Amino acid sequence: MVFFNSIIIPCKPCLGADPQVSAGSAILYDRVTKEILYAKDINKQRPPASTTKIMTGILAIEMGSPDDEVVISPYAASLGGTSLYLKEGEVWKIEDLLLGTLLKSGNDAAAALGEGIAGSEALFVEIMNKKAFLLGASSTNFRNTNGLPKEGHVSSSYDLAVIADYALNNPVFADIVSTKDALVKDHNNTRQHNLRNTNQLLGSYKGANGVKTGTTNAAGQCLVASAERGSRKLISVVLKSGDRYGDSRRLLNSGFEDYCLFTIPKGTVVGRMYFSKAVPYQVDLVTTKDCSYTVSMDRLGAHEKKLVLESAGLPLKGSEKVGYLEIKANEQYKIPVTVADKVRKETLSDCIKKICMAIYID
Repeated sequence: MVFFNSIIIPCKPCLGADPQVSAGSAILYDRVTKEILYAKDINKQRPPASTTKIMTGILAIEMGSPDDEVVISPYAASLGGTSLYLKEGEVWKIEDLLLGTLLKSGNDAAAALGEGIAGSEALFVEIMNKKAFLLGASSTNFRNTNGLPKEGHVSSSYDLAVIADYALNNPVFADIVSTKDALVKDHNNTRQHNLRNTNQLLGSYKGANGVKTGTTNAAGQCLVASAERGSRKLISVVLKSGDRYGDSRRLLNSGFEDYCLFTIPKGTVVGRMYFSKAVPYQVDLVTTKDCSYTVSMDRLGAHEKKLVLESAGLPLKGSEKVGYLEIKANEQYKIPVTVADKVRKETLSDCIKKICMAIYID
């Protein structure tokens, strides 16, 4: 006969409130759990302005080499708006163009990266769109490398969160977008540029470490922001905002203050099985993979964990699946559960040993 008991995994509750944002589209995205904690028209296509440069930057890092040199073309040098004022014929390293693209938001630097790495901006943009598709950013269609207004150049708050999440996994990208100031020079050291990151959350918001601003008349104020505090990693995106920094602070504050992060590591003991005639007569039940999820206050009462066991006959191999841990929170999860050790049926020899041991103890 088989019996089991479950082990409760406690966690600390937290209070929640719905943040008020002015942005036309907004999202709060948990990087650890991949959960959407707040959503407002997250799939609506909108001009992304210079948040486009997140994709430009990560692809330049993946496809290029920091010391590779790029000759500035007439096209790149002609681009207006925010720029490094690159001059035709200058030679720049990719690492410096990346700083100019992601910190200063140079439109000319972004175009120079695309041309230098792919041979033409058009080809680089094709790669950008293919990468977006592979990441699941299905509402995105890039038409240039910098986000300058162009018909059909669109993305969404959800897509930008997914793209930023991917990009932040790259340590080079993460280091650049968390940098407040940098000094860059052209190859001939004829001019130098003191670059100040356009993201004003850096240094003013606890844990802020990226990512990118964007502004055009059509797009309005845009900001993809990221912040980390302890084990919490969040991304907020606001598009067409009337107060991008205020909106972003309210979203990130909500994520850090109004949600709990629950983590159940692989190998966590969640229960125990008992057998009347087996060796051993009890065995721990453990999870087979890591699981992290968040719970808000309004869902706290519905937060449940239940151990569901399937019929299991003896013998049981070590790590043999015997059921799953079912978790009901903001979403539902099922974590496979296995026995920690092998279990076999009790033999006659085992019975004799138990009898002899009992006699000896008496």
